[in-house]
Amino acid sequence: MPVTQLDDRTALVVVDLQNGFRARPTAPHAADDVIARNVELAAAFRARGLPVVLTRFTFAADGSDAARGRTDMSGRQSGGVAPEGWDQLVDDLAGHDGDVVVTKRRWGSFYGTDLDLQLRSRGVTQVVLTGVATSLGVDSTARAAHERGYHVTLAVDAMTDLNPEAHQSSVERIFPLLGETGTTAQILTLLEESRA
Repeated sequence: MPVTQLDDRTALVVVDLQNGFRARPTAPHAADDVIARNVELAAAFRARGLPVVLTRFTFAADGSDAARGRTDMSGRQSGGVAPEGWDQLVDDLAGHDGDVVVTKRRWGSFYGTDLDLQLRSRGVTQVVLTGVATSLGVDSTARAAHERGYHVTLAVDAMTDLNPEAHQSSVERIFPLLGETGTTAQILTLLEESRA
């Protein structure tokens, strides 16, 4: 379904496009393609003076700040050491003055962060969400944005997952309940029309 409109104060929120995810196989979209689409969106938002928020996921090396609680996956995760720089934003997006960087320790970008404050202090009423992983970080952030009353738009070709079925499930079953879904091209067209 196409995106119908963008509010005057819409922010781009890019979830976890960082080095550690770029190195992993993703589907249905390759990480480099998703990064390229995000670079294009970020440039368009910046050119119009609209906020760009980059979230990054990290945790303490000893796991002391990890989420607690038993899960079906407890004990199955590899306990290896993360490679140096895995939690740094990809160079393609990092280093722009004026961008907001939010560091998080959970899937969602709102919990335990100042994201809501950063958005509200800029008068933001709508968020365009992108990033990885669709079914984890993006999905959790979309739910929290919806719960906080933001208009939510999801650029489904500017996000990807480690599992194509999980991506598809979020896009087809969850996201239509939370906001509008569309493509990078549709969002860029709306941004261009808003300039006229």
